[in-house]
Amino acid sequence: MRLTLGCIRRADEQFGMIEKDDRIAVGVSGGKDSLLLLNALALYRKFCKNPFELEAICLGLGYEPFDVSGVQALCDRLEVPFTYRKTDIKEVVFDIRKETNPCAMCAKLRRGALNNLAKEHGCNKVALGHHREDVVETFLMSLFFEGRLHLFAPVTYLSRVDVTVIRPMIYVPEKHIIQLARKLELPIIHNPCPADGYTKRQEMKEMLNAICRQIPTARQYMLNALKNTAQYGLWDKCGQDD
Repeated sequence: MRLTLGCIRRADEQFGMIEKDDRIAVGVSGGKDSLLLLNALALYRKFCKNPFELEAICLGLGYEPFDVSGVQALCDRLEVPFTYRKTDIKEVVFDIRKETNPCAMCAKLRRGALNNLAKEHGCNKVALGHHREDVVETFLMSLFFEGRLHLFAPVTYLSRVDVTVIRPMIYVPEKHIIQLARKLELPIIHNPCPADGYTKRQEMKEMLNAICRQIPTARQYMLNALKNTAQYGLWDKCGQDD
């Protein structure tokens, strides 16, 4: 956990993620990344120079079974309020719209529902569990499938809902998350989405793994390169989505 907390502190201090009296909603999907982020932020609030409040929010997308009792127990142990809200996102994406490429629409609907729920609970920030590999994979996806150079910003202000999205784990290696999630016995919920494992992001993950088998330092060097382009606006300190 020391490595995770060190990476979070580094990101926080570099990008000014957490400010005094923030009320931060952690978007909990039930996966390893968001559960570790929740655990880490619950510890980080004990020594962060800026005092902040924490809440966990989770969306049910309409897949069954989706048992959140383990997440509720974790939140009780961490003394973090937990809110679970059912949605009809699965029905909209697969049954009504019958999307052939469901991931983009699902992600858009989930972001909107998550941000609105956070605002409803008086939170001014939403923390997401994107890690180091997510940064590089997102860049590769934009390059190969959109023909542009794009990254998500570590801090993004959403003017429509007056909420700021932060990504405190952007320096945490996914390998470390996998090991720590197993060690901490986090209550991971299996992803019931039929598209899981068959996405463009999964293709980029496999491509990146193949590159790193030849060049073990590729992930870190690619992240360093992306950070070095900040002066060109590729990875801004704070983005804004109007």
